[in-house]
This record gives sequence, C-alpha cells and structure tokens, in this order.
Amino acid sequence: MSNNKLKRADILFSSYSVAPYEILKRTMQKDKDFVINELTESGLRGRGGAGFPTGLKWKFFAQEENETKYIICNADEGEPGTFKDRKLLVEVPRKVISGMAIAAWACNAKNGIIYLRAEYNNLIPELKKEIEVFNEYAKKFNLEFNVEIYSGAGAYICGEETALIESMEGKRGEPRNKPPFPIQNGYLGKPTLVNNVETFAACSMVCRYGAAEYKSYGTSDQHGSKLFSLSGDSPKEGVHELELGMKVSDFVEEYGDGDTKAVQIGGVAGFCIPRKEFDTTIIGEGNTTGGATMIFNSTRSMYNVIHNYLDFFAEESCGQCTPCRIGTQQLLKGIEAVKSGEKPESYLDDLVKLSKTMKLTSKCGLGQSVTNSFSSIVKNFREEMIY
Repeated sequence: MSNNKLKRADILFSSYSVAPYEILKRTMQKDKDFVINELTESGLRGRGGAGFPTGLKWKFFAQEENETKYIICNADEGEPGTFKDRKLLVEVPRKVISGMAIAAWACNAKNGIIYLRAEYNNLIPELKKEIEVFNEYAKKFNLEFNVEIYSGAGAYICGEETALIESMEGKRGEPRNKPPFPIQNGYLGKPTLVNNVETFAACSMVCRYGAAEYKSYGTSDQHGSKLFSLSGDSPKEGVHELELGMKVSDFVEEYGDGDTKAVQIGGVAGFCIPRKEFDTTIIGEGNTTGGATMIFNSTRSMYNVIHNYLDFFAEESCGQCTPCRIGTQQLLKGIEAVKSGEKPESYLDDLVKLSKTMKLTSKCGLGQSVTNSFSSIVKNFREEMIY
C-alpha cells in the first residue's frame, strides 16, 4: 500500500476504450489453467462476506466432471446497509457478466444464472439488454454460455448460497447440510459455482490487469480493492472503492462527521468497532469482507442500534435450527428486560454466552454471525444497554 493514509482505487468502476467483452476475448486466448492460477495468485477472496479464496473455489469447480454445470451470480444483497452490488449491476454489468463468462469458459460450464433479489426487479430490463449484447459476442467467440435471470423472494437467508439454491429449486429458502458443497452437488443436483456480484466483477479485472498488478493494491496479505457501501452519520454516504489494508481511524477521518464513536463493519453480521479500537484494520483481524459500513456518532443510542439488529435477525431467521430460531428471540427479549430493569446488568453476560453458543451451533452464517455485532456492542457500550 502507498504512503497515503487512505488510498482510493479505480478498478471496478474504471472506464477504458476497448470493444465490448474484449476482456473475455483476450482471456479465452490463454490457457484455462493459467487463468485459474492467476486468480489464485491474485489473492482475490469472495466479496460477499465469507472471504473464501476465489481461485481455489474455481479450481475445485473445474475439476468436477459433468456435462451440466451451473454458474450462479449471487445478487441477493440482503444485508442491511449494503448497496454496492446494485451499483455494479447498474453501471458496469458488463464486467459482472464477463466474470461469469470467464468462469464458464475456464471451468467448462454452459449455464449461467443471476439470482436477483426481488427488490432489484426494476434492473431486469436493462440487464436483459446487456445479456443480449453478450449473446452476440459469445457467438463470435464460439462460447456456449446461456445467462438467465432468476428473481428471488426477498428473504435475507437466501444470501447464503445453499439457501439460494433451495429457493431456485422452488423450495423454502433454508441452508443445506455441508458437505456436499454446491461445487459438487448444487442446483438441481449438478456442480454449481456461486460467487457474489462484486467477486465476478473483480475476476474480470484480475484477468484484465493480471495478478501482479492487482496485488499491487492493498497489503502483503490483503490484496486488491474493496467496495464499501457507506451509510449513517457521514457527509459522504454512497459507494466507495478503496484499497484493502486501511485503518478504521483513517476511514473515519475521511468519511466521519468529526464525532464518530463507532463503525459497524460488514453490516449487521459484522463487528461494531468503538473509538478506542480505531487502530484496527477495516478488513482483516477477524472483520468480515462484507461491504456494508455504517458510521454512528455520539448522538446515536447503541442500545437502539443492537435492538434494530436483533429485531432484524429474529425476523429473518428461517427457523430451521433451534439455536438461531430461539436464540435471536431470547437475545432481543433479554436486552429489553435488562433495559427495563426486569433483569440485572449481569444478565448481559448470560446473553453474551448465549450468542457465543449460537455461533458454535447454528447451521448457517445468520445464527453464527449474530454474536459479532451483539458481543462487540455489549462489550464496548455496556452502559448504554442499562441506562
């Protein structure tokens, strides 16, 4: 990373004068294994929140031998405070579709699906126009890859890849047991690669610039750029593309309002960083790779913040597993009881233990991630939970 405290990147939204789908054309002139190895070498990790190494995921998927394989672009984007994927689909859909097509070519898949959250259905007409443009160039490149759009039903849980697949199959949106993983047994029982919108766009940029140049952004262990959906007490709300590796303090200095007391990183499933810990890295050190970043100033009640989070979690739990179904409700009732004086302050410690149990025993990321925001807010703003 450069000596600048906060270095903006211009990768995903960069403009350049090349023919449509030129990145795809040039990539297809290379060896497939070389392309997958470039992704691995770039250090690119999934940008949806889980942070799994993208090149490794593609490598495993490419090794699956089946005449029918699926590429799914996860455009569910249900995390509160996240709107970066929508911006990509509106402004640079070609980069997203290029990433999907490169994955299809490199991993020998012919079927592509964009899983679009129901609230984004207004994007469908323009996306279909772009798919038509892609189809024209795919024919020129002798690439057999059909891209369709599937509209979701608005459930937060369907951001989890196996719940997304269940939804696509017409079933209730609930996470599947793993293994098998989707790359082995996914949509309709076929090998399926699921990546986030930003991940596919980043893949096309790695193929354009090469692993070495992409790695020049960020730090030695956090490569590339990241989109941040910024909301809250900031004069600069919106989507910002920044290098990985910056400190929360530098982020706050640039985007805060001068009175920032906490930053929520990674959406409601992420961590709430208090002022005393602003020297931590904004992505890394346990922080998630999700794109929602919310800034709170001293006028905000952190009790109200965590109450809103828990209300959301309790509402969006699919109810499949007991730790999440019951745990989210008990955490919500618990903080209400402490705030009203029905329970002593020490009851907060019991609730933290419950949240940690949920992290260990919940079936999917929803229940597992509740403890991130809950524990960090209770720990750092305990007095606001009581008075």
